Amino acid sequence: MILDRLSLINFKNITEEQLSLSRGINCFVGDNGAGKTNILDAIHYLSMARSMHTSTDTQSVRHGEEGFIIDGRFERDDERPEQIVCAYTRRSGKTLKRNGKEYDKLSDHVGGIPIVVVSPGDTALISDSAEERRKYINRFISQSDRTYLSALMRYNATLQERNKLLKCSPSEDMLLIYDTMLSAAAETIFARRTETIAAMQPLVEHYYGILAEERETIGIEYRSEVQETPLMELLLQSRQKDFVNEYTSVGLHRDDILFSIGDYPLRKFGSQGQQKSFLIALKLAEYTLLAKSSGEKPILLLDDLFDKLDMRRVAHLLRLVGGDMFGQIFITDCNKHRLERTLGEAGAEYKLFNIAAGTATTL
Repeated sequence: MILDRLSLINFKNITEEQLSLSRGINCFVGDNGAGKTNILDAIHYLSMARSMHTSTDTQSVRHGEEGFIIDGRFERDDERPEQIVCAYTRRSGKTLKRNGKEYDKLSDHVGGIPIVVVSPGDTALISDSAEERRKYINRFISQSDRTYLSALMRYNATLQERNKLLKCSPSEDMLLIYDTMLSAAAETIFARRTETIAAMQPLVEHYYGILAEERETIGIEYRSEVQETPLMELLLQSRQKDFVNEYTSVGLHRDDILFSIGDYPLRKFGSQGQQKSFLIALKLAEYTLLAKSSGEKPILLLDDLFDKLDMRRVAHLLRLVGGDMFGQIFITDCNKHRLERTLGEAGAEYKLFNIAAGTATTL
């Protein structure tokens, strides 16, 4: 998947910009706050129909304006062209069009433009709650498996209705209906999570070894209550507890993914460099599996490349992603000379843009 041309109007701090992009590595340099990450976020919008940072589209509108437009011209690996346009206005909301045709549901677009993001915010996968890790695995699998996405949406909608019912005067008949619906959706979700995380383990080990030049054992393990007991049985067992608490206390919405190094929790025993190397290895494993399942090389976004990563590990990463296995790459960094030197040492060809106050200049 290649993004040939990107056009932006009133997106965050960018008034109007058009970028002709390299099919290989595209680098954006400039001071903090200049707008480098905003360009990557615009690409994320074209893939996932949402920002990779903010929770509401209003926050992506340039101050004082009524809306934004993001227009991307793509070329698939089989050379078929694609045009994706994402537009938002405060009055009408958000629309997404593919080749001139508007989607009825934004979720129908997920997976059409495969993308993988590495950013400083990834540290939340290690330091924050299990919810962050569930969100991550859900976004990942949903890009390549529409059955999973559909099951996940059914599960979440049913869970919400079940919780509403528990706050009222719940009847056993209605709870049984919701329990049956939750269990049916959970079968698909649990199977795909189990399969995906098992497939990621050897890939994460492989990429971590390349990046870190370390021999310690690293691991990724899926934990779910339904590994031992079917969800329907768990829901029946927790019925009285749920009545008292007025929410559903068991289920796949409590799943977690454990990261380890040397058989110890990565969060407690991994250094900053080890944690960052692990996270990048995790995302490269995601890239590999997504490329295989989608039949397209995903677009790779590397935001703030040098964050908590020494130049030796960055050089290993750039040599790795500069190979034939990877496709188009977008990189941001605040230090032009450091980035040029590291790219030069890695033998990578690239196109360089300077970003200042939301304006891009080709260097």
